[in-house]
Amino acid sequence: MGHLVGLKEYLEATYHHSVFDQALQSQQPWELHLHGQRVIQATVVENLTYDLKVHIEGQGQEELPKINVKFLYQADFSAAVRKLIKIDQKTQTLTLSPILAPHQRHFVKNKTLFPLMKERQVAFFTLLEGEMIRGIVADFSRYEIIIHLKGGLPIVILRHSIYDLRNKQGRCLLKVFQDQHKDWEKSALFQL
Repeated sequence: MGHLVGLKEYLEATYHHSVFDQALQSQQPWELHLHGQRVIQATVVENLTYDLKVHIEGQGQEELPKINVKFLYQADFSAAVRKLIKIDQKTQTLTLSPILAPHQRHFVKNKTLFPLMKERQVAFFTLLEGEMIRGIVADFSRYEIIIHLKGGLPIVILRHSIYDLRNKQGRCLLKVFQDQHKDWEKSALFQL
């Protein structure tokens, strides 16, 4: 049984990082895309275990369940990022809700993400409400994946909001497919 060189050390260093901690410390506005096609610009006030307290300019404070957050980025990048987000109409018509039970989510293995990141392969994410995000995996942790879009714009996808993930060749990278096909074993990082 082999392993991916560097994966264990990478996870030890980054697996517990949280974009919500980063947003809280920055005290800058972030743009959050929420289920129900709601988009808000807010400053994170408190990062709770399952919820997020935010201050929305002109509206005051609100507590949001983290499961409702699909993706986010610093508000400074909003105009550029919005132009790069496409919609998959077929997925959007499914009108999918947040998946509360973790075992029912469309999971992506760390073994899949690590070679994608190290080899700087373009990945195509489709989220539960049809948003299509194309970019390079820059970083990942237990609950989130940081993607660099065209021009290096960073956005953070919450892992619970993923519906599908494919590579440039259209190959499925979700756990349900990769448990059988083990594409990470084809990576130069894989050693027996």
